[in-house]
Amino acid sequence: MGSAIGAVLPLALGVALSPIPIIAVVLMLATPRGGVNGSSFLLGWLVGLSAVGTIVLLLSGGSGGSDGSGPATWVGVVSVLLGVALIVLAGLQWRRRPRGGTAALPGWMASIDRFSPVKSAGLGLALSAANPKNLLITVGAAAAIAQAGVSPGGQAVALGLFVLLGTLGPGVPLAIYVGLGARSQRILERLRGWMAVHNTAIMCVLLVVIGLKLVGDGISALVG
Repeated sequence: MGSAIGAVLPLALGVALSPIPIIAVVLMLATPRGGVNGSSFLLGWLVGLSAVGTIVLLLSGGSGGSDGSGPATWVGVVSVLLGVALIVLAGLQWRRRPRGGTAALPGWMASIDRFSPVKSAGLGLALSAANPKNLLITVGAAAAIAQAGVSPGGQAVALGLFVLLGTLGPGVPLAIYVGLGARSQRILERLRGWMAVHNTAIMCVLLVVIGLKLVGDGISALVG
């Protein structure tokens, strides 16, 4: 089980440091229903990551993620393809970066003060399970767990750890809000501003590093 946990740790970091979900939570916390909406967002986020990971593990269980002597060939192929996709995605985002100033944030953020708890949960679900970057990383994490050849219980523990660590990014602003109350606004605003300015750079670095890791793991599985 240790190998499965070690494989998902850097991938969980890539999910946790996604700037857009963190900015979304910070903006929610500045609204009258900030605590409720922020908590609802995290619930949706947890459900999204858990659902994607569980589906991949169930599919890999039926396909044989490990053949007893090592990872199944398909797992290595999937890891390589996912890694290449993340690197390509990083290149596309870097080419589209603004040549000066801060990148434009998604239009839906302008109406986030009118979000209900249900809509906030739906946003968390969408950003965790439907966002291409997080979807690819979560699938990669589940494939890495399947590749480790651990028991179903061990797979569940490794996936649970991935989900919890992947929630730290959007969860930290909520923890600051709960712990500091009104005093948290200045800290959260600085965090939001920094994330907005460096959004593209953060994302590209994460995508390239994680993509290279998945490619390396996939090649090792194929030639090992």
